[in-house]
Amino acid sequence: MPFLLRAAIVGGGAYAIGKRVQGGRDQNAAQNQQIADLQDQQAQQAQQAPAAPADADDQYKQLTQLKSLLDQGVLTQAEFDAQKQKILQGM
Repeated sequence: MPFLLRAAIVGGGAYAIGKRVQGGRDQNAAQNQQIADLQDQQAQQAQQAPAAPADADDQYKQLTQLKSLLDQGVLTQAEFDAQKQKILQGM
């Protein structure tokens, strides 16, 4: 009988350790899945979020400076138009 008792204790201990290890693996898998879900959610939000509009006052200042450069002859009309489009697309 002592042999059977010892075998039962060893077997029970091994079973308990195995369950604990498996529980840790299950918990890690659940955490990894949660992280992956959050990353997917953030990626979707980043794709759906519209680009932040540029500050209207800042655009006005840039356009005013650009016009001043055109009036001074520093820029050609084509350069002015190209830069103006870039500024307005930021809106």
